[in-house]
Amino acid sequence: MTEITPGSHDRGDSPPPGSPGASPNVGPVRDSVADLPPGSPTGAARAADEAPSAVVGARRPLDIGQDIDLPAGTGAATVGTSTLLGLPGTRQAVQPAFDDHHPPDAALIGDCVHCGFCLPTCPTYVLWGEEMDSPRGRIYLMKEALEGEPLDDSMVRHFDQCLGCMACVTACPSGVQYDKLIEATRPQIERRYQRSRSEKLYRDLIYNLFPYPRRLRALRGPLRAYQASRLGSLLTRTGLMRKLPAPLQAMESLAPKLGPVERVPERTPAVGQRRAVVGLLAGCVQGTFFPDVNAATVRVLAAEGCDVIAPRSQGCCGALPGHGGREEQALDFAKRTIQTFEQAGVDHVVVNAAGCGSNIKEYGHQLRDEPEWAERAEALARKSRDITEFLDELGPVAERHALPMTVAYQDACHLAHAQGIREEPRRLLRGIPGVELRQLTEAELCCGSAGTYNMLQPEPARELGERKAAAVLATGADLMVTANPGCWMQVATTLARMGKRMPVAHTVQVLDASIRGVPVEELLERALTGPGTALARPAAADR
Repeated sequence: MTEITPGSHDRGDSPPPGSPGASPNVGPVRDSVADLPPGSPTGAARAADEAPSAVVGARRPLDIGQDIDLPAGTGAATVGTSTLLGLPGTRQAVQPAFDDHHPPDAALIGDCVHCGFCLPTCPTYVLWGEEMDSPRGRIYLMKEALEGEPLDDSMVRHFDQCLGCMACVTACPSGVQYDKLIEATRPQIERRYQRSRSEKLYRDLIYNLFPYPRRLRALRGPLRAYQASRLGSLLTRTGLMRKLPAPLQAMESLAPKLGPVERVPERTPAVGQRRAVVGLLAGCVQGTFFPDVNAATVRVLAAEGCDVIAPRSQGCCGALPGHGGREEQALDFAKRTIQTFEQAGVDHVVVNAAGCGSNIKEYGHQLRDEPEWAERAEALARKSRDITEFLDELGPVAERHALPMTVAYQDACHLAHAQGIREEPRRLLRGIPGVELRQLTEAELCCGSAGTYNMLQPEPARELGERKAAAVLATGADLMVTANPGCWMQVATTLARMGKRMPVAHTVQVLDASIRGVPVEELLERALTGPGTALARPAAADR
């Protein structure tokens, strides 16, 4: 195998041996044998690469088994995209990097043996091949920070570029809890790192808007008027849209088509014999921009014998600010959610957005420092179920009518990786007469949505969206089905930008159509042009 000189994980030029920034003691970092010229002797090395890559479902054996022995100060590496992403220039680094409030656990860091199983499933490593933009590279940076390295721009950039998809958690044979590590790192960054004024303002806009359903609902009227005016198409056709800052372009493009809101009653009785009383987490983005999904969820639960309680007082569960490192805001939302569903007196809390579900299941860990809340948090976490998980446990009683069509099921990362729910939605879909499931290539790779990632890191999100959209199209399926509003918007928007048309729906909408006997043509048409779908746009003018 070929050797890479120290620092070659950076896209910039590597310092020659003996020069400042080079380390004479660093060991070799090897290329993947998959990248060797055709005909090169590989022997056992290739077999060693291919075996684990097949286990994790990798597209190819990308650096599996790669050695790592990086020099101190590796946090200075960069993927070389700071200008493209509009990130700030170098400022004074903060030292020490972490404070004493729940820094990443050194014991959890020590669990990583740098085997490389995570590399083929990490979206940013697959995009750039950068060691510091892989899970084990970021774990190395956490270790450096704990040992006294400063929190500088480059280190923060590598952490910011992590999607938090948790595919590495699924792939890791050593059980490394990367989810706990990255969730501990993000609040440290928000407390210890001074972002540029423009970046801070943009982040404040996101986290003071999207977790607040009332504020989002106030935007529906102006946004519907904007969409009806077709101003967005005019801006795109004239090329003016491209002159907007990339984050604003991303935010504008992700807004789904809005239509009449189907209200969900606060209490919906079971159809027939009551089997359970469940609470519905309405969600922020889900409830505002995809109300049809909540309405379908209520109908399916009622048809399966559940009284459904949808408390009017509920708000954000804390997932968005939590993933953004805004710990205090996230904990406030968590406490309000716990109070709301305690008062509702339900057997289970059903969630139809994967990111929200994974967050609620971590309430006990998040509130571990507050004795008056910790037990209550654990109790709600135990009651929480994804809608597909709950329906699979409950078992069907409502008749399913045939929907003769092919379906490309796209795993939402926070459902498949964070919650380990993969087979349940597939079993539910296969239980519908006429439905044929088709598998996506690179199924383990995130689509690029990742909460607010596609607004904060639009360029890598765009690349990942295009990979996922291409994989969906390659199945030749009639319909793409997913379990998260972010995935829905990301893939649907990408398909529209590529000039492709494909219906997209939530798993529960397909179940609802089958139970109600909706014709397949009606389901597909609504999933292509109805509320929640992406807006078609003309190609931008060349300038």
